[in-house]
Amino acid sequence: MRIFFFTHPSFLGSQSMPRFANMLADGMQKRGHAVKVLMPEARFFKLPVPQSLKKWMGYIDQYILFPMLVRKLKKESGKETLFVFTDHALGPWIPLVADRPHVIHCHDFLAQRSALNEIPENPTSASGKKYQAYIRRGYQRGKNFISVSQKTQYDLHRFLKAAPQISDMVYNGLNPSFVLQDVNTAREVIGKHINVDLSKGYILHVGGNQWYKNRMGVIEIYDAWCKKYGGGIPLLMFGPEANVKLATKREASPYKNDIYLLSGKDDAFVKQAYTGASLFLFPSLAEGFGWPIAEAMASGAPVITTGEAPMNEVGGNAAFYISRRPSANVGDWDNESAKVLDKVLNLDVESRKEIIDAGLENVNRFNLQTAIQQIEAIYQKIVDGCTK
Repeated sequence: MRIFFFTHPSFLGSQSMPRFANMLADGMQKRGHAVKVLMPEARFFKLPVPQSLKKWMGYIDQYILFPMLVRKLKKESGKETLFVFTDHALGPWIPLVADRPHVIHCHDFLAQRSALNEIPENPTSASGKKYQAYIRRGYQRGKNFISVSQKTQYDLHRFLKAAPQISDMVYNGLNPSFVLQDVNTAREVIGKHINVDLSKGYILHVGGNQWYKNRMGVIEIYDAWCKKYGGGIPLLMFGPEANVKLATKREASPYKNDIYLLSGKDDAFVKQAYTGASLFLFPSLAEGFGWPIAEAMASGAPVITTGEAPMNEVGGNAAFYISRRPSANVGDWDNESAKVLDKVLNLDVESRKEIIDAGLENVNRFNLQTAIQQIEAIYQKIVDGCTK
């Protein structure tokens, strides 16, 4: 096959989507396919204009100039060429090749759901709602889809106007570098870095500042646990530099001296952090998949996460679950979650080993090579169906 992978432009600052596109391209190239990754270039975006106009300059690059390139490539491509959109948010480009072999990867529909007022924690502006409608009209023209979870597939089907020709679900493949390491060594490495004795362990969270990661809730649970059960080990939160709300939340905590907001750490350091954790706390409000759950399990850390899809889809029977933080009238959510946290921290040696082993078994479902093989088979089915 000849495959064109479409992804978000680098000037938007996205990391996960270009990484996903490159993972697909690399996997298919190693399997003998001719591949090319396509994205808009920053032409208008890099012009010296006021910051308020940057977004609109980017739109010119994405939705006026880039379609010209796509039309040209379409004319030069044979029927054996597959057009792959690595994210359904690239919807505005899909109608350009909807009459050719194509497939759309779907990760999460959080922005779409927010624009339809389905998620009260993430209100959307009037212009944002119009933009999400523009995206939706685009991917609704698509015929073939691959979702990363059953939850994502469910949302996709709600938003499509007609039944797709193909709608398959393939779990993302976990980076094989997440493996068991020596716990004491990991704690020593992390402890030296922040100048704290971590020999007794620590509670870990990994996530960005997006609303759905619920980093504020992480601190609420930790505060409730320290108050009710006396604390005893610190909370380490890895991610980008804390936004004002999170920094203020940490500063207001009576236990702020035991809460560490760590940013700018490389992958190897984060992997060590997973290994040394007493448990991994991930009370996310919503996800498309929930990678950190699988990464923590592969590293030997017990996981506490939200008992809703897709978090419980990823965690399976190997995670401990708490309820989703309410959008209003939080009530006793933090205290109830703290009970679960204390329970996991006090597991006896045998029970802890059992849950770690269950996690290692669970993440076997997310094998990278298996995912690439399944995706390749779907790609081939689409091309074969269009060339007969």
